[in-house]
Amino acid sequence: MTEYDYEELGLVAGLEIHQQLDTATKLFCDCPTTIREPEESERSFTRYLHPTKSELGEIDQAALEESMVDREFEYLAYDTTCLVEEDDEPPHRVDREAMETTLEIAQLLDMSVVDQVNVMRKIVVDGSNTTGFQRSMLVANDGAIETSAGPVGIEDMLLEEESCQRVEETADGVRFSLDRLGIPLVEIGTKPDISSPEQAREAAERIGMLLRSTGKVKRGLGTIRQDVNVSIEEGARIELKGVQSLDDIDDLVRNEVRRQVELLDIADELAGRDAAVGEPQDVTGVFEDTESGVIEGALSSGGEVQGLLLSGFDGLVGREIQPDRRLGTELSDHAKRHGAGGIFHTDELPAYGVTEAEVEALRDAVGAGPEDAVAIVADDPETAELAIDAVAERAETALEGVPEETRDANEDATSRYLRPLPGAARMYPETDVPPVEPDVTEVETPELLTQKVDRYESEFDLGSGLAEQVAYGQRWPLFEALVEGEGVDPTLAAGTLESTLTELRRDDVPVGNLTDEHLWGAILLVDGGDVPREGIEDLLTALAEKPSLTAQEAVEQEGLGGVDESEVRDAVVEVVERHEDQIAEEGMGAFSALMGECMGALRGKADGDTVSDVLRSEIQKRA
Repeated sequence: MTEYDYEELGLVAGLEIHQQLDTATKLFCDCPTTIREPEESERSFTRYLHPTKSELGEIDQAALEESMVDREFEYLAYDTTCLVEEDDEPPHRVDREAMETTLEIAQLLDMSVVDQVNVMRKIVVDGSNTTGFQRSMLVANDGAIETSAGPVGIEDMLLEEESCQRVEETADGVRFSLDRLGIPLVEIGTKPDISSPEQAREAAERIGMLLRSTGKVKRGLGTIRQDVNVSIEEGARIELKGVQSLDDIDDLVRNEVRRQVELLDIADELAGRDAAVGEPQDVTGVFEDTESGVIEGALSSGGEVQGLLLSGFDGLVGREIQPDRRLGTELSDHAKRHGAGGIFHTDELPAYGVTEAEVEALRDAVGAGPEDAVAIVADDPETAELAIDAVAERAETALEGVPEETRDANEDATSRYLRPLPGAARMYPETDVPPVEPDVTEVETPELLTQKVDRYESEFDLGSGLAEQVAYGQRWPLFEALVEGEGVDPTLAAGTLESTLTELRRDDVPVGNLTDEHLWGAILLVDGGDVPREGIEDLLTALAEKPSLTAQEAVEQEGLGGVDESEVRDAVVEVVERHEDQIAEEGMGAFSALMGECMGALRGKADGDTVSDVLRSEIQKRA
């Protein structure tokens, strides 16, 4: 990957962190914040969404472009969703637990909380909200975090409702699930203080650590998303949406810098060639006898081929601007946004069944010279015309350099065009929810995870590695409740919640079925001596495979309770008698192998120290 002098380029970046809160109920209703499987839905309904004007009578450009794609939105409803999610009932008051957690986060980010929180509507017509807007409220502003490259300011923090979960594309549009809609979500926006890819990643990691320090945020894939705003001095502000992994942020920034540098170089070269973008033309006749499957498929369905002359673009449409993405890919993204499958262009032709003769005929049809390129779209007439117009518009901006836009982050840390940048016209007041006057007087600042690690080491005598695993893991609240509330041995609790569960997961035990109640009950039974420590794996395995059981019921069903010393001796003697020849030959050298067999015979029902003592005694009798 190409490295740049980011200071010389004038790199400026900022983050928007979106984190779901782990509340009992949703932000504007009493439904649980439970994610469901689509097949569990009870019914569905459909909607069509259209943009509305702001208070000033303006329509947001991003929403307007989104509405140009004619789609039907289907929504799956559950027994855990209600009429609020369906936009058939007014929203309730702001959830108190969500607001309290947001205020805790504000403390950690050293932010100033506003005097009054007012709910706003943010226009969103991509189907992800049944209302056509997202409810959002400013809670705090003007904070800061520290990074190794210097402080990064926190511009603002908003409390919002999460959007619907996208299930799949349908023949008529998109299918969404209502289970996620309305889960409380904080959006934390930094100031544009980030000046390198490494600092972007460090800042995101720092904010993530602070969020997890509350113990009140959801964990797992999809519960936290990062957006990154990137620009260089001669480029433009680009909003990169939906970064799922912190590991991708630095590479995403690097690739966006490269894209802007390459687009600026292309613009300079186009200016030197006196390049221009022509008018779209119908070039269907060129492909009447084509063997290209894509084009023939469109024409056989009554479609047409639209062509666009790109004067002075030869060799530049195929120029790579990000790994495996070219200027032609950018043009294609805009065509796809309007329903087309993509574009072909002369920098990549002949290919895809298009012959050399057809390329020459295409060039002749639009009057292209040696320095010119041609792009084509084959689809139904309406889609082809919309798509080629979008390609022409994007090609025009290539003459100028880097267009401001919102882009979608790809898994390989590249990005693709999503929509124009939103403007102020997308926000207007929510009239159905009364304002909230936040009370910060009783809000306590949570202990940082870094501080927890130090405390677990000093107070509970945990090793540094185990202390860090517990503190940064998902179950530190359970660990603290067991150790501080029930007096459980810290090493037992920590080892079970981290090491034991990890080992069981590697053995394909469905540990995802284990609830905090399962773990609580199992650890208490072991700590109280009702189940030997060696039996914890068998007990948790039984609970994972039969999650309807309590820990006590699993012990009784699986016979996992402890055994007395006489039963231990009987089991050990049986093993020893089978290996008398080995003992006679090796003496205590046979201990390790026989110890494993004895523990297996007792199936975790006896303490290892007891088994060890009895086995040593029996070997000594025979050695």
